[in-house]
Amino acid sequence: MKLRLAVLALLAALVLPFAGLASRPAAAADALTAQQKTAVESIIRNYLLEHPELLEEVMTALEKKRADEAALARNQIISEKAGILFNSARQVVLGNPKGDVTVVEFFDYRCGYCKRAHSDMAALLKEDGKIRFVLKEFPVLGPASKDAARVAVAVSRIAPEKYADFHQKLLLGRGEANLARATEVAVSIGIDKGRLEAEMGSPEIEATLDESYALANGLGLTGTPSYVIGNTVVPGAVGYDQLKQLVSQARCGTTTC
Repeated sequence: MKLRLAVLALLAALVLPFAGLASRPAAAADALTAQQKTAVESIIRNYLLEHPELLEEVMTALEKKRADEAALARNQIISEKAGILFNSARQVVLGNPKGDVTVVEFFDYRCGYCKRAHSDMAALLKEDGKIRFVLKEFPVLGPASKDAARVAVAVSRIAPEKYADFHQKLLLGRGEANLARATEVAVSIGIDKGRLEAEMGSPEIEATLDESYALANGLGLTGTPSYVIGNTVVPGAVGYDQLKQLVSQARCGTTTC
């Protein structure tokens, strides 16, 4: 309706100068008589029928406008929440803790794409010793995912030095990631089961997950894996090459340094 009124007002100013509205296009739609509105609507309809490509141009412009607005909103969230996004006391950091570029990954242990994306992370960390890789638990694939994430958070709190091993074994191992499987993996790397179960009762477990959910929601993330690199939000398993380019862009402003 707003678009229709805007077009109507514009064309009214062009085709009905006798109405004295050319200097006040914003008020034209309201000031037109019923007969004048019918005439202008007929002109609009006929023109669009003769030039339907204009509708495609309008939709393209609308999509770009919405994408730009979403990007602006994401940048604002990144700026406002930079502390907990990049430096939360509740997150896990792999790679170089003092690296010059931080890659944040939101992941789910039951996500097939996350399993494939693990090799991208491993390759980046092996090749580039200046990357700081932050992992955020973002269980979105049901209760089993959340149970696995709770175990993972507990492992990171009990023995942060063993988290990377746990993460790889649970993510890439056979079988469904759930409470039983995650507990089995934790015990297999030397975590005491009783201590693990006690730690899972800590309020910090839910606080950690709630923090990740709040960040993801603010950034408009709906699936995993999703990344934040510099000021860029990257949904999906985009692959090693694109991640490498985004790291370079964050580091030196271009896709290659």
